[in-house]
Amino acid sequence: MSLDSESPDTAGTELHQFLRFALGKETYAVRIDAVREILEVAHMTPLPLMPEFVRGVMNLRGAVVPVIDLSARLGLEPTVIGRRSCVVMVDIVAADDVRQTLGVLVDSVYEVFDACLGDQESVPRLGTRISPDFIRSMLRVRGQTTAEIDLGRVLEQTALAELIAQHEPA
Repeated sequence: MSLDSESPDTAGTELHQFLRFALGKETYAVRIDAVREILEVAHMTPLPLMPEFVRGVMNLRGAVVPVIDLSARLGLEPTVIGRRSCVVMVDIVAADDVRQTLGVLVDSVYEVFDACLGDQESVPRLGTRISPDFIRSMLRVRGQTTAEIDLGRVLEQTALAELIAQHEPA
């Protein structure tokens, strides 16, 4: 049997890699192709008059990168930085095809895993802790259902700019 032949079980399925992480007590995933690197939480410079989900900026090899608290952005409790907290550097393609690097603060990172597109389930309109608009799909990971976050939608520049403009400082 040839090593490159497809078995009937895998014919027509496409594997994708995902990064699984925690926000609070829940686990979520994002496609690994958007992830640039994972860093320990370093010094972040807070920005005045910003909404809670904008944690500040950090220096990434000489470049100033905004850091977004993903939990707060999704409408959950803001992240309390602990010893397992990480900043996941992601590259987002804006509407004008310009790449932007952002840091995304998460409570902890668990693993990179493979999933077949056939293992994805549709997004329920009810029963999710975050808006279904921010969920790309539901994945099966070791028998558990995990929401795949649509980073393009969550971190869309126009939406973030509107939220920042609407913010009224306390």
